[in-house]
Order: sequence, then C-alpha cells, then structure tokens
Amino acid sequence: MKSETRVIKLILISWLTAIVGLQVYVYFLERNYSELLLNELTIFNLPVHFWLTGQFLPLWFIILCVLFNLWMDRHTTSSLEGTLRFRVGARSGEKQ
Repeated sequence: MKSETRVIKLILISWLTAIVGLQVYVYFLERNYSELLLNELTIFNLPVHFWLTGQFLPLWFIILCVLFNLWMDRHTTSSLEGTLRFRVGARSGEKQ
C-alpha cells in the first residue's frame, strides 16, 4: 500500500509540474520574445502555446495513466498471493 501511494504521489507531482512548468514556459516565451513570435512558433502546425497547453497536457495525462496502470498490473501480479483471502478448496469454518 505504501508503494502504491508513493507512485500516486509521484504521478500527481509530475502532472502538477507539467501544468505549472508549461505555463511558466509560455509566460517566459511571451515576456522574452514578442507575442507575434510566440504565435509564429508552431508544433504540428499549431501555435506552440496552444499545442503545449491544449494538446500536450491531455496527452501527458494519458501517458501518466497508462504508466500507472502498467505499474499497478505488475505490482498486483507480483503480490497476488498475498492479496487472496481464501485458499482454493478451503471449506467454510476451517482455519487457514
């Protein structure tokens, strides 16, 4: 359980870092360069600020969810025996 909460914290920290970091990056791009240059920088034919906030952040969230699910699958299969409450074939009332 501790490792699961640690991974959840890391995922949330990386999500928050991406959101805040990209907004700060766009702000510094706007401050250091003119706003026209910010609109001229493109990624996949979209302005860089739109692509980073509108396209990359949802994509990053999906990537983090996939990574978390892959980690949980590996974690639960490695500790599957410890999570089973009842043994196969045990009768009710018997001690395990």
